[in-house]
Amino acid sequence: MLLREQADFDVARRLREGCASIGEVYTFISGLYFRGKIAYAEAFRAALAGIPPVLVIVPGAGLVPPHTVIDLEQLRAIADVPVAEENAIYRDTLQRSAATLDRHAGPACSYVLLGSIASGKYTGPLLEIFGERLLFPSDFIGRGDMSRGGLMLRCARSGTELPYVPVKGALRHGARPPRLEPWPKQ
Repeated sequence: MLLREQADFDVARRLREGCASIGEVYTFISGLYFRGKIAYAEAFRAALAGIPPVLVIVPGAGLVPPHTVIDLEQLRAIADVPVAEENAIYRDTLQRSAATLDRHAGPACSYVLLGSIASGKYTGPLLEIFGERLLFPSDFIGRGDMSRGGLMLRCARSGTELPYVPVKGALRHGARPPRLEPWPKQ
């Protein structure tokens, strides 16, 4: 939908004009899941001075702030990079940007991954750089993308931060937790 020349909605127009952010584009593409991530990350962000408090994994580009502006050609280039741990273009750019971040932040800094922890495509490359300082919300275990997105959105709205555990050595697969209670309509 975003790539269609006839698309007349705001994000598609701004993407063609080269003034849409990667955060807006990812939110459009994945809806609730990414919207929940962004809302949660913005609500509970914490970073040292000079360090971006929120970063997004962008295939072929590594870790970038969500307000980074992209255009149609850049989105096509991103889409051409397979997100797989064995893909050197994806893995190496992610690890280079993670290593740069880690050098600037220092060894006392921890990093919270709000993406999928069930597969190695995100955790593998990041664990090599951050080790035991790579954390994730333990409430993610057993939840699918949409459930995690809904959980993060609820937490951001209520001001309730989730507990974090290290990815290294953690149980990453588990029984599905109970469904989230329906969110009251506002």
